[in-house]
Amino acid sequence: MSALSDTGLPPQAEDIAAGAAELVACGSLEMGTDSPDLVPRIAELLPAGTPVYVNHLPRRLLGESLPVLTALAKAGLEPVPHVAARRIASPAEAETFLQQAVRQAGVRKVLLIGGDMAEPVGPYADSAGLLKERLLPDCGIVQVGLAGYPEGHPRIATERLSAALDDKLALAEAQGISAYILTQFSFAPMRIVEYCAAMARRAPHVAIYVGMAGPTSPRTLIRYAHRCGVSASLLALQAQGMGAVRLFTHVDPTDQLTTFARHAQSGSTRNVVGVHLYAFGGVVAAAAWMNARIIARASAAGR
Repeated sequence: MSALSDTGLPPQAEDIAAGAAELVACGSLEMGTDSPDLVPRIAELLPAGTPVYVNHLPRRLLGESLPVLTALAKAGLEPVPHVAARRIASPAEAETFLQQAVRQAGVRKVLLIGGDMAEPVGPYADSAGLLKERLLPDCGIVQVGLAGYPEGHPRIATERLSAALDDKLALAEAQGISAYILTQFSFAPMRIVEYCAAMARRAPHVAIYVGMAGPTSPRTLIRYAHRCGVSASLLALQAQGMGAVRLFTHVDPTDQLTTFARHAQSGSTRNVVGVHLYAFGGVVAAAAWMNARIIARASAAGR
């Protein structure tokens, strides 16, 4: 019989549980621009300084996120705006927003994404186009998040996607900006594990935050999966029938978290430093889920 730790778990399970809690404690989540009133509620649940990403949706101006970004900063959380290049009408819009975000909300990092639109509304065809203009460092941004796609992109070939990421990492380094990767979520955790392991070999110095679907209903999760282009693993599940879909898209992402923690402990995904919860409109529920894992681990360690 295996020896048990003070928490009642075998040593290996104890290490995995500790690693899972650490990934959550070092993690982040995202919210929309329409709910600055929710900021005090999530601030009560999250450790001080937790990064909270504010999305940049189609038909929304960048500046519309400023009230939420400012509220997050005042609440002691770290505000991180999405900047969707194809949704920006002009360099002036990007520069004005970045300057205001830095000045008013203390923003120091952004998540730079392409923004899935058939045609760009302004001069930026992709996120690299905006990055090349040096607006980020010139406005005071010191860290940039880049999107990672473990299942590939529905409209971009894998080879082109990989080359574009290399280009953006090189651009960030040349400008003195620290870059990290934040992945899209998946219904197949092993796809993300394989992606992170490949990135660890390819760019071992680049940190990765693993994207996970936060606690939500299967119906909501599947709807967002279609919008976000997470199709490969979803189609594989649907081929097994709706029962399989419901099984693998239940409301609690704990199983996925444990999978990532197990592989991080083994060293195959040593570049993974935290998890990122896609809240799908349920940011308070996502914050509560994070809080429960952090508190449970702290209580267990204190026994």
